[in-house]
Amino acid sequence: MAVVERTAVETGPRAHRPMIPATAALRELTPVPLIVGVLLGVVFGASSLYLVLKVGLTVSASIPVAVISLTLFRILGRLGLGGATVLENNIVQTAGSAGESIAFGLGVTMPAIMILGFDLEITRVIVVAVLGGLLGILMMIPLRRALIVQQHGVLKYPEGTACAEVLKAGATPEERAMGIELPEDAADRSAAASGASTIFTGFGIGVVYKLAMDALRLWKDTPEKIFGAPLAASSVSAEISPELLGVGYIIGPKIACTMAAGGVLAYMVLIPAIKFFGSAGGLIIPPGTTPIAQMGPDEIRGAYVLYIGAGAVATGGIISLVRSLPMIWRGIVGGMSDLRSRREAAAAASVARTDRDLPNSFVVGGVVVLLVAIMLVNTLHMNLVGALLIVVFGFLFVTVSSRLTGQIGSSSNPISGMTVATLLLTCLIFLALGWTGPSYYVTALSVGGIVCIAASNGGTTSQDLKTGFLLGATPRSQQIAIIAGAAAAALLLGPILLKLNDAATVYVPVGPKAVAAAPGQSETVPAAWTVPATALAGLKPEKITGPQAVSDGRVYHVFNKTDDVGGAPGRYLVNDQGTPVWLVDPGINGTHKVRPDGTKVTKYSAPKATLMSYIIKGILNQQLPWTLVILGAMIALVLELMGIGSLAFAVGVYLPISSSMPVLVGGLVRWAVDRHIAGRTAHLNLSEEELIAETDKSPGVLMASGYIAGGAIAGIGIAFISGGMEKLDQRINDVMTASNPFFNGPWSDALALIPFAAIMLALYLAGRMKTEG
Repeated sequence: MAVVERTAVETGPRAHRPMIPATAALRELTPVPLIVGVLLGVVFGASSLYLVLKVGLTVSASIPVAVISLTLFRILGRLGLGGATVLENNIVQTAGSAGESIAFGLGVTMPAIMILGFDLEITRVIVVAVLGGLLGILMMIPLRRALIVQQHGVLKYPEGTACAEVLKAGATPEERAMGIELPEDAADRSAAASGASTIFTGFGIGVVYKLAMDALRLWKDTPEKIFGAPLAASSVSAEISPELLGVGYIIGPKIACTMAAGGVLAYMVLIPAIKFFGSAGGLIIPPGTTPIAQMGPDEIRGAYVLYIGAGAVATGGIISLVRSLPMIWRGIVGGMSDLRSRREAAAAASVARTDRDLPNSFVVGGVVVLLVAIMLVNTLHMNLVGALLIVVFGFLFVTVSSRLTGQIGSSSNPISGMTVATLLLTCLIFLALGWTGPSYYVTALSVGGIVCIAASNGGTTSQDLKTGFLLGATPRSQQIAIIAGAAAAALLLGPILLKLNDAATVYVPVGPKAVAAAPGQSETVPAAWTVPATALAGLKPEKITGPQAVSDGRVYHVFNKTDDVGGAPGRYLVNDQGTPVWLVDPGINGTHKVRPDGTKVTKYSAPKATLMSYIIKGILNQQLPWTLVILGAMIALVLELMGIGSLAFAVGVYLPISSSMPVLVGGLVRWAVDRHIAGRTAHLNLSEEELIAETDKSPGVLMASGYIAGGAIAGIGIAFISGGMEKLDQRINDVMTASNPFFNGPWSDALALIPFAAIMLALYLAGRMKTEG
């Protein structure tokens, strides 16, 4: 064993001997762990998709999945139903990690298709998810030996290394006996067990809290205070949900405070300033469609501040990309060098179990098949140039992402910047070729979406293979597992994305001119255009879906309006005479939050998808209110000149303040926990990096992960069933409005903070708990 192992892996800067030797025969790629991993990947992928639509962020799923796997199979073992080896638990976390990266890529890119005025078709979403996810894995496989083996000790892969430590802590005595200097440690095993208990506790709290708040209406979900003069139209609100509280805890106080500062600028400075100056003349100032004097905070935000925020986000993303260019260039050069050394090492090395990849013929054949599929799927509007750009940008950014993940970790990997670069270059090439028609919007976004998901999944695959390398896993088994996890997540997250959009879609009546809305109702959308009779035959028929279908069962024609001539662009339902009857305001990035019957819906902001759509529109047709966009760009530039990273701030400007406030609260809870841990460990004289590592592994992070998963899954479940239970939902709403002071009444905003304070306290106490060992 020793000779083979040294030949296989002791060729890099630092020799490595894994926990499980290459000659050992342990169960690894077996059906039950693979199925469990795929299911957990879908669950955490769904929660990540929910988060990226809400606040543009996701959190890594590998460690929570690993902890859940250890606990689940330990319980099954005690019941006599069969446990799992450390390598089987590694298969679970490998398959389970794919969902998060797929969700990030989908949430960052696909909603932009609706903002551009096209349908969010299920075929288009699934195809982009599947092609991008599999392409990222296949393109990373040839880099494994170069990046993971040859660069061991140079590229740290922090999340992958941490996940390996979690799995080692849960190993059996027999497995530890196989390892090198890994004696049985009861404290480590106790820590793994208590960590799982903390995650499940947080998950349970998140589910119960979310159901009680959103389904049963036991308390108000978004307390709000709107101020009068002298800051008329300024407001503060908070969506007091467990998942956003958990996100704030995990990202920490610095980023959380920066995001909240952007929200304060938007809601306490920009909106009241626009109200003050715009109300004087009583005029309609484009792109708004009503006088500013008649607008409330949300209307001002939708008409003006969103574009300012988008300009800030775009500028922040471009600046972060420019700042990353030296790293990206080093990644390209290093990746090419690594490929050459990989071929040399492969030719000289004996193939041990721990060095077996999927064959090159499978990788090359798979990439070719995927590229052919890209060309053949009509919904992508793909052409040869677009396919070639996917190959070039895909391999480039998978290489860069895999290498940067090893240097700075997944959470700091600038995938959004790589996607921005892909879209910028793609759109500039299309502009040079004269391809500026609406169909090319879809082509450009398809290129960006596939490359984004590929780069994201490439980094995740690298982390997983690093975990396996440290444990002594078989790379081929892990590669099969993550392909299965990515394929399942891609097939299931697409429908979830569409269902979340449909559940919050509002059909807004279209009239010849804008009219004042009745109290609590959606306004009428003005329109002075019709679809020519010759064009009607080619339009897709469609009925209204969801709660509004009860009042209108007629069949309409779907018309995607991409210009602003005679009315706002968007997706319309038109009658047989070509007259628009309904504007289909999407659940993702829509602006109408009240249905004609007065029912309120919760929209998803999808800030990064908006950025992608604005890049495409800005380059290919220049149809943007550039004054507002440039104002946002200047805000980002001012922050950068002050030495403050602008991207998190810009996201805060773009998001509703109700989303950034609970994130701020979570960050402040983390700050309090970190201060407590710093005081408790002061005698150890820990460095700043060691202290950060100590706080990152505290039970509070696991509790926050549970909050995120529980709250997000409950939110998705509520969205899924709400369309079929309108009467029950309305009855609950009516009863609670009439009799529950926590939900409605003069004190409801203050009373609703009591249950939120309870889960804040639970999170704080969990963070203060000492880890065993």
